[in-house]
Amino acid sequence: MNKTNAMRLLEQAGIEYEVKEYEVDENDLSGESVAKKVGLDPDCVFKTLVTRGEKRGILVFCIPVTTELDLKKAAKAVGDKKIEPVHVKELLGLTGYIRGGCSPIGMKKAYPTYIDETGVLFDKISVSAGVRGAQIIINPEKLCEYVKAEFADLSL
Repeated sequence: MNKTNAMRLLEQAGIEYEVKEYEVDENDLSGESVAKKVGLDPDCVFKTLVTRGEKRGILVFCIPVTTELDLKKAAKAVGDKKIEPVHVKELLGLTGYIRGGCSPIGMKKAYPTYIDETGVLFDKISVSAGVRGAQIIINPEKLCEYVKAEFADLSL
């Protein structure tokens, strides 16, 4: 596999990570399916969701694939009244990534990013490498520090 922008950025920053590749099934892009394919506990595989806040604009959330983003908790965590997911058609233009391959690392802009607080329960978590078919395995604190994120209670 070719290195993704997310991988190159982590290397430039001197941050250790591993990559796990998997076969992409266009009919099943679910995080649970990805976790199974890469042999990881689904609770430590995190999906990246992009939302728009009423006041704060574009916001990024990383939550376990086994959960759903609680929009009320997320809005409270960011200090906004209301947030809603961006339409999938907007994703590439906003982030440079497509659905199923959206990484919190290396987006077009540095959006405010929040990682579900359960991330700290693991030595390593998995996030998209920026393409479908590859996951980055990384220390959650290092990821948080690199993307300037905050840990917060975000999931249902």
